[in-house]
Amino acid sequence: QVHLVESGGGLVQAGNSLRLSCGTSERTLHRYAMAWFRQAPGKDREVVAVLGWTGSSTEYLDSVKGRFTISRDNAENTVYLQMNNLKPEDTAIYYCAADKSRLPAYMLKTQSDFASWGQGTQVTVSS
Repeated sequence: QVHLVESGGGLVQAGNSLRLSCGTSERTLHRYAMAWFRQAPGKDREVVAVLGWTGSSTEYLDSVKGRFTISRDNAENTVYLQMNNLKPEDTAIYYCAADKSRLPAYMLKTQSDFASWGQGTQVTVSS
């Protein structure tokens, strides 16, 4: 397992942007499949974005397609989630996850597909 630390959450108005970061001291992060999940109050945790371990495949929750982008900086051992045009329904705790899976991004859909988790960062979008 790898230790993950999220940052970048906060309170923003609808239509604005935030960039979440997921950092680790693991120097081989580029060998991991990465994902961002979120959990809103009273709802199940859902996958928002997935980046396959090669960095060439991505998958997104339908409701965030065109607004969110997952990316990785191997030199900084950091994964990002750029969130644009935020909506109140994006309000949730966002979690970073990692796994050594070699499956493509579209096959990594559930919490059980990822072995390592961060502690979460709160994102609140006001209307």
